[in-house]
Amino acid sequence: MRILVCEDQPDLRRSLGRTLEGSGFAVDHAEDGMEALKYGLAEPYDAIVLDLGLPQIDGMSVLHRWREEGCHTPVLILTARSRWSDKLAGFNAGADDFVTKPFEMDEVVLRLRALIRRSAGQSSAVLTCGPIRLYTSEGRVSDNGMPVDLTPQEFRIFTYLMHHPNRIISRQTLAQHVYDRHSERESNVIDVLISRIRRKLSVNVIQTVRGQGYRLTPPRG
Repeated sequence: MRILVCEDQPDLRRSLGRTLEGSGFAVDHAEDGMEALKYGLAEPYDAIVLDLGLPQIDGMSVLHRWREEGCHTPVLILTARSRWSDKLAGFNAGADDFVTKPFEMDEVVLRLRALIRRSAGQSSAVLTCGPIRLYTSEGRVSDNGMPVDLTPQEFRIFTYLMHHPNRIISRQTLAQHVYDRHSERESNVIDVLISRIRRKLSVNVIQTVRGQGYRLTPPRG
């Protein structure tokens, strides 16, 4: 899964990036409102972290523009403003959740995971496919109760498939949600990663749809 962090304070931006990457996300960064607006409209993020106090264009204006341009990506707002009227204005602009500064990094991770899950139409924090379980709040996968050791890229691919079961997902789409914007996205690498995931699971829940991509389905029987 891929996150855009829009924060102008370098130390906080780097800290958020390290925490999110350590939690299994691919992360892009925007340092001001112009970058935030451009990246949010151009890239298919799974969620966005947006500071309201951005230079050039403030976060609230960026959010308004995103929604006007048809960007429906879940947005978690970071703000030093704790008044309800400020939060109400943010929700009316299209925000999905708020975190008030100062905050715990783990809270940001948990809220983002919940936003992504709800955006994909998943109500439970534990996603299931046959004997496979994805514990979204904890960022871990189990198979028949045993932990599955996935690399960060494997985890992002499998997490995206688990959030979108029974849908054909193209290699291009998977690449867009596995890599940040600075990485090369080669479709054959996706095939290799899928093969590695299959070898780590006791059942094959990832179907290859020839010429189209992959589909996650429960095992037969």
